[in-house]
Amino acid sequence: MKETDMRTCVNRPPEDGLRSRPDKRDYHTMDDESWAVHGGNRVDDTTGAIRTPIVMANSYRLPPDPTSLDDSDPDALVYTRESGANQLGLQTKLAMIEHGEAAAVFATGMAALHAAFLTLLNPGDHAVVSDVAYARVWGLFHSLLPKKLGIEVDFVDITDLDAVRAAVRTNTRLIHTEAIANPDLRVAEIAALAQLAHAGGALLTVDSTFTPPPMLRPLDLGADLVIHSLTKYINGHGDAMGGAVIGARSLIDQIKAGPMHHVGGAIAPLNAWLIMRGSVTLPLRLRRHCDNALAIATFLAQDPRIAHVAYPGLPGDPQHARAAAQFHGGYGGVVSFAVAGEHQDRVRFVNDLRLITSAVSLGHDETLLAYEQYPEARAAAFAAPFRDHGLIRLAAGLESPDDLVADLDAALTTVYGPAC
Repeated sequence: MKETDMRTCVNRPPEDGLRSRPDKRDYHTMDDESWAVHGGNRVDDTTGAIRTPIVMANSYRLPPDPTSLDDSDPDALVYTRESGANQLGLQTKLAMIEHGEAAAVFATGMAALHAAFLTLLNPGDHAVVSDVAYARVWGLFHSLLPKKLGIEVDFVDITDLDAVRAAVRTNTRLIHTEAIANPDLRVAEIAALAQLAHAGGALLTVDSTFTPPPMLRPLDLGADLVIHSLTKYINGHGDAMGGAVIGARSLIDQIKAGPMHHVGGAIAPLNAWLIMRGSVTLPLRLRRHCDNALAIATFLAQDPRIAHVAYPGLPGDPQHARAAAQFHGGYGGVVSFAVAGEHQDRVRFVNDLRLITSAVSLGHDETLLAYEQYPEARAAAFAAPFRDHGLIRLAAGLESPDDLVADLDAALTTVYGPAC
């Protein structure tokens, strides 16, 4: 039996991930909302269910001659650690909505990031990394990769293109950034960074977790790989974890044949199914997240009890011009701010909130808020108010914006008194 026959008998999703239809319409021309609903989904051949079922299997039937398996096919359905029916459908959808050729999905966003870096970097290589990045990514480049693998790293202000250019060396193989930096919300110029990377013989990877499509598509701007924590906006319901790397098929195949096969980190079928389910409403939810974040940022920016607000959607924000030139339909769902006073005052403010939940993560249906004081080595790149007062990161959910603003105002009033 040929390899293609084996994959047919285990119900491998069609390449375009869409149900068979009598017409010949080019579904690649569909709008984002339609792709969000239909991309990667298929009718189940056994039951006729119109949603891809959860395939809770860790192994798939081998062909009569097991030695005929083609190990060069990273999507062959053999063992779920490497590929599974639900994973394939999710990969198809993510590649489509990000305008990439292929995608690889993992158990977490960090597993996806680690797999991309491990594939692209070798001992003695050099990487240029944004000096403001998610804590675990910062730690990966600050400690693990240099100490364990001999990767050389320079942290730079990714918004300063001259500084990025000056940091590139002859052995630079990677520039890594976040589209919107976590947590101070500075905005990277993706097209300019791609040109800088390619001119120096390097690749550009972009963590676009804060800016899922259709808000931004880094591959369209020249990035080589785009990475998402699927746990956040693409899932959207706070009930599943996952990560993804999307880009050219040649790079994705290397990631699958390397870290995915040899390190593990595979996403579970149930989580892949939950993320597929959540992604259906991504374009609709994203608009509400952005609208609520803008309403909250506007309120905070006018409140004298607030020491500092960072949100690229505010016209006066230093990141606004870069954001307006790249983003579509909004400026993201995260607002970072600092509250004056003493540490205990800020703790009291957080604990007085009634609608907003004190918790990490973002992109959930409910609004989450996290107050942190960062180590000096990491906070050195932040604006002075964040260094002095700590940083509160608010991830706007889907509630009424009026209710969210009222909750913030009430908690501020409990600690600091009325705004006037």
